[in-house]
Amino acid sequence: MNLVDELAALYADRGLGSYFGEQVSMLEHGLQAAWFATEEGAAPAQVVAALLHDIGHLVVEVPDDIADWHTDAHHEDVGAAWLAQHFGPEVTEPIALHVAAKRYLCAVDDGYRNRLSPASIITLGLQGGPMDAAEVAAFEARPFHREAVRLRHWDDQGKLGGFSAPGFDTYRTLVASLMRS
Repeated sequence: MNLVDELAALYADRGLGSYFGEQVSMLEHGLQAAWFATEEGAAPAQVVAALLHDIGHLVVEVPDDIADWHTDAHHEDVGAAWLAQHFGPEVTEPIALHVAAKRYLCAVDDGYRNRLSPASIITLGLQGGPMDAAEVAAFEARPFHREAVRLRHWDDQGKLGGFSAPGFDTYRTLVASLMRS
C-alpha cells in the first residue's frame, strides 16, 4: 500500500468518528481546512498541511470524549514526526507548529480566543494557554511560523457542521506530488 492509500485508509478507518466535541468528523475537519486553504490560494504544501494537520490524532490512541482528556496528546508533534518520513518541512513544520500558533494568536490577537470553538478552548488549557512574551518572540523566530498561523486559521474554520467539502480523492495527486521519493 502506498502512502496516499494508507492516509485514505486511516481517515476511512479512524477519521469518521466525531472530532472531540466539534460538529464534524476528523475527516470532514481535514477536508474543510484543505478547502479553505485552496480557496485562499495557498501553496500546494500548505493545502496538504491543512488536509493532514491532525493526522497525529489518527496514528495514536486518544480518548474519544474531550471531557476525558487530562493532558495534551501532542498530536502536532506526533503527526509531524510521522509525516516527516515522507514529506519535507514545508508540509511538516506548519503541522508541528499549529498548536503553538493557537497559543500565539491568543497572546497577540485580543479577539482570537473568543472565536475558538468550546473544544479548542478546553485543549488550549491543556496545551499551556496563551504564550507569554518570551514564547511569542521564540515562535516568531521559527521558520514556517507564518504558515502555521495561516494553517491555524483554516483549522479554526474547518469545523462547520453540514458543510460538504470535496473528498479525500480530490487531493490524492497533490499529496503524491509533495512526497519525497
